[in-house]
Amino acid sequence: MDSQIYGGGNLLFVFFFIILVFTSTAFTEENRAVAGSQINSNSVLVALLDSHYTELSEMVEKALLLQTLEEAVTRHNITIFAPRNEALERDLDPEFKRFLLEPRNLKSLQNLLLFHMIPSRIEVGKWPAPVNGKPARHASLCHDSNGERIQLQEKNGEKIVGIAKVVKSDDIIRPDGIIHGIERLLVPKSVQQEFNARRSLSSTAAVIPEGAPEIDPRTHRLKKPAPVPAGALPVLPIFDALAPGPSIAPAPAPGPGGPHGHFDGEGQVKDFIKTLLYYGGYNELADILVNLTSLASEMGRLVSEGYVLTVLAPNDEAMAKLTTDQLSEPGAPEQIVYYHLIPEYQTEESMYNAVRRFGKVKYDTLRLPHKVVAEEADGSVKFGQNEGSAYLFDPDIYTDGRISVQGIDGVLFPPEEITVAKSAPIATKIVSKPRRGKLMEVACSMLGAVGQASSFSGCN
Repeated sequence: MDSQIYGGGNLLFVFFFIILVFTSTAFTEENRAVAGSQINSNSVLVALLDSHYTELSEMVEKALLLQTLEEAVTRHNITIFAPRNEALERDLDPEFKRFLLEPRNLKSLQNLLLFHMIPSRIEVGKWPAPVNGKPARHASLCHDSNGERIQLQEKNGEKIVGIAKVVKSDDIIRPDGIIHGIERLLVPKSVQQEFNARRSLSSTAAVIPEGAPEIDPRTHRLKKPAPVPAGALPVLPIFDALAPGPSIAPAPAPGPGGPHGHFDGEGQVKDFIKTLLYYGGYNELADILVNLTSLASEMGRLVSEGYVLTVLAPNDEAMAKLTTDQLSEPGAPEQIVYYHLIPEYQTEESMYNAVRRFGKVKYDTLRLPHKVVAEEADGSVKFGQNEGSAYLFDPDIYTDGRISVQGIDGVLFPPEEITVAKSAPIATKIVSKPRRGKLMEVACSMLGAVGQASSFSGCN
């Protein structure tokens, strides 16, 4: 019986020992996982941000990819094919670079950068050999490339990645990854197709209609409606396409919008208003466009009909300075916003180049016949004059080829209104002389005839 109890004690001891081993192993693995999720200073990601590939590292930060890359590095080694700075700075198409840096194209920028990274370690000494006579293909970290893979091959002793030659093999080596320098940018087909779609829309909008259709000046309607090709500029000026007042409604411009649906003006206006809200600091203007007036719907209709607009958007701090008297008059909010709408497509770069070249530039506004004056000041663009001026504060908040939104730090008013507000005369009290009645005048005239009018004070 003693031996049975002793044997049971051994079994109990072994059981507790096994539990202790499994617990310590699980605790160790958990510590390793926690330690592995932290990026140390020797990581390839830190090396990339501190390397001479400054253009690529700036794009990675603008694309908000740091957390995604940290997670990728903790799971496996990665290989980064880094384009040289010249490829992203001078050799890259300016229009394509502008497309990548637009806020609404953030996903395209992320896909482009992730396409340069492979979730495995490929050193120059272990370059993949051809498979069945065809170059090796590797999947990238870009999961939205529609299955497109990076092609790796070697020709005449030169390593080639896609269509780019490797100019610096094993340039940066770290325990969790490696960086090779390549001569040019790799563009996945999905990003190229998205860019081509946007560029074709922009080029279509620049088509000039042939001929000059006759317009009836009385009704503002075409006498003989001419066929307008898809994407052509509207025939009528934008002022004739504005929402009608109490007079006869002008004819809508026979542009490429409307039933043809070449432009989605309402969708583009919604996009730029959402961008204002997400950007922050422009909630008051968005509230006026959507809730206080119907200008958002009108702008959407104009863009659908083929017109382009540049919005000078005052920030909330500037809108807060408006007085009740300036907003309480009927139609005052609409008139204020109309003066901030330019019927042209202008970006911060185009306006700054214009004022640098010509000094002062007058832009038409939708508030006829007033124009807004722009000039160069302190390395930026200043609108208006003297106390009623405003500076370009947040450039290119939204640009899509049809609508451009430029943030300014003041509310603009036509110079005539500013002058009238300053020189408004002070109301003086005028004391009128009491007038005599008819009976009193007859009496005074009779007394004057006999020479006695001076005797009465009422006749003096």
